[in-house]
Amino acid sequence: MRTLKRVRISETARLTLRRMTIDDAEFILELLNEPAFLANIGDKGARTIEDARQYVQTGPVASYAQYGFGLFAVELKESAIPVGMSGLLKRASMDDVELGFAFLERFSAQGYATESARAVMLLGWERYRLKRVVAITAPHNHGSMNVLRKAGFAFHSMLRLPEYETERAYFVSAAPA
Repeated sequence: MRTLKRVRISETARLTLRRMTIDDAEFILELLNEPAFLANIGDKGARTIEDARQYVQTGPVASYAQYGFGLFAVELKESAIPVGMSGLLKRASMDDVELGFAFLERFSAQGYATESARAVMLLGWERYRLKRVVAITAPHNHGSMNVLRKAGFAFHSMLRLPEYETERAYFVSAAPA
């Protein structure tokens, strides 16, 4: 399989955010099957490399084509090792654009989620001219709630979405004045 061009979207002090390609399937397969991902985000049904390719193609890649944004691969700048994904999502069940992120457990608690979330929010305000971004997390996911607060979000309410069996914590961030 040929390697697809990797388009860099943003950089931080330690990270590079870039568009995902189907070449990210092995990394995505690992990420989507981590216990924390399954417990906090949900089971995406990716059990094979082909499933992971399909997830990338119908998720992030389709979102780039439709909206210009989506979930981006997050890599360590020095080594290009993928550590997670972070980006903007548009759910059919919501009017607002949503911040989403997930990281491999071995790279958690190192500030990468906060660093990437801040970079994504800057893109949202400056490149995509969004006026408001929301975020949703499992109510027991205190790590993600801390990241959201550090990225400028405030808790708004509990919310019930059709894709989840239980209520989710709903956070909101408005564009800086």
